[in-house]
Amino acid sequence: MEKKEAMLVHISKEPEEMEGVRRTTGISSGSRAEGREGLSVVPDSEVPEKASRRRFTAEYKRRILREADACRKQGCIGALLRREGLYSSHLVTWRRQAEKGTLEALSPKKRGPKEKKIDPSLLRIAELEKTTQKLEHKLRQAELIIAAQKKIAEIFQTSLDPKEETKS
Repeated sequence: MEKKEAMLVHISKEPEEMEGVRRTTGISSGSRAEGREGLSVVPDSEVPEKASRRRFTAEYKRRILREADACRKQGCIGALLRREGLYSSHLVTWRRQAEKGTLEALSPKKRGPKEKKIDPSLLRIAELEKTTQKLEHKLRQAELIIAAQKKIAEIFQTSLDPKEETKS
């Protein structure tokens, strides 16, 4: 059986700068075991059972955009992207969002179906339709009762009209 070896990584960056590296490598600040002389022992990187979607804060996006704008040398942006574990499409999307000029544009969007605002007039219409159905049901019951009373009266040959009874 082959043993998996742990890699030694030199950790000299600030925790803030390590945010992208931790995301891409799956290393969290609590999962590192300190080795000798500032080296950390990192377990062999394997694909996790379930991938998790990365979420970037608005402040992190702004910081990366500032750093990318400050890059003047050739290859500087590529180095930034590799260091942070990002794609160039992230920069393009974040720049478009920043052009919109709102803090919300850089905030992560909630996924899934959007909540629908219920129109009060639709609620009123539904309530009235329900009331109408109840009244129509009561009307049908009343018509059935009246029809049954007429048949019973025919069977007993009595008149339902009290005026006709007084004539005979």
